[in-house]
Amino acid sequence: MTEIQLLTDLLRRDIEMVKATLADFSDADLLARPCPGANHAAWQLGHLIGAESRMMNAVQEGVVPPLPAGFEEKFKKETASVDDPAFFPKKAELLDFLEKGRNATINWVKTLQPADLDRPTPERMKRFAPTVGQLLAMFPVHVAMHLGQFQVIRRKLGRPLMM
Repeated sequence: MTEIQLLTDLLRRDIEMVKATLADFSDADLLARPCPGANHAAWQLGHLIGAESRMMNAVQEGVVPPLPAGFEEKFKKETASVDDPAFFPKKAELLDFLEKGRNATINWVKTLQPADLDRPTPERMKRFAPTVGQLLAMFPVHVAMHLGQFQVIRRKLGRPLMM
């Protein structure tokens, strides 16, 4: 398995884990908070979608299709406390954006050569992902962190823990 094949496999598998973890969530369940001050799954999904879109398009413009007007504004730190179901997109829409963005990333990764993984990222990303390869490897870690939070929400809702 090449580095490119490994990255595309990891990038695909972590989104499948998100979909499996949230498969039995309703739109209302996405707004459940495991404790006061914790982010609900709807906000976290939008955060994941926006973060990948911004970072990938900063590395190479147009990799991820543009998000709808106003989408990213709904998922800033200042909106993390919003609980209004009318404020956030529905589960199906969020998962669709997540999958479309990730598929665009995967398709772009498939065009890379191993040497491309050493290309530098834009200056604002160098602190946490100095190269394209490190940025791509960071996405599954970022998703995994949120998956852990989704598992806590599952427990609060009385759902079985996903293994």
